[in-house]
Amino acid sequence: MSDSEAKWYVVHTYSGYENKVKANIEKTIANRHLEDQILEVRVPMEEVVEVKNGTKKQVQRKMFPGYVLLNMVMNDDTWYVVRNTRGVTGFVGPGSKPVPLSPAEMQPLGVDAGEKVVIDLEVGDQVVVIGGVWKDSTGTVSAINQSKQTVTINVELFGRATPVEISFAEVRKAG
Repeated sequence: MSDSEAKWYVVHTYSGYENKVKANIEKTIANRHLEDQILEVRVPMEEVVEVKNGTKKQVQRKMFPGYVLLNMVMNDDTWYVVRNTRGVTGFVGPGSKPVPLSPAEMQPLGVDAGEKVVIDLEVGDQVVVIGGVWKDSTGTVSAINQSKQTVTINVELFGRATPVEISFAEVRKAG
């Protein structure tokens, strides 16, 4: 079992152990110097608005409870390390054979397995949203996330500045 190219794989974990598994795998990567073989461990999160006792609150919630994503080169060593991490029940795939996610499957997770967009924006720039829910809004860039290919901008919502994350493809520099 060997593949020299890093691909995204999914491991199943005990419920509630996602962050522990992520931390344990990252510790093992450092201890065994596997940084060039296991490139990223991710627990995909999403922003949701919860209403409790009539109050709206923005919270981070796991997109896939019980699962952790790994960008790794699949070989006997990496498979063994991940498979034997406490809290991991196994790789997702038929039998015990891990199956990498396709670029199409990675897209909704905010992980683009395809080409990267380079954007000529900096924090503090004024931008206009050209697509999506916030189309025609203007805002100031407060953060740029190259790996997720998003910018965080502050938009005026109910009279106050609210941070929203928008794809590189949906914004352009104002002016």
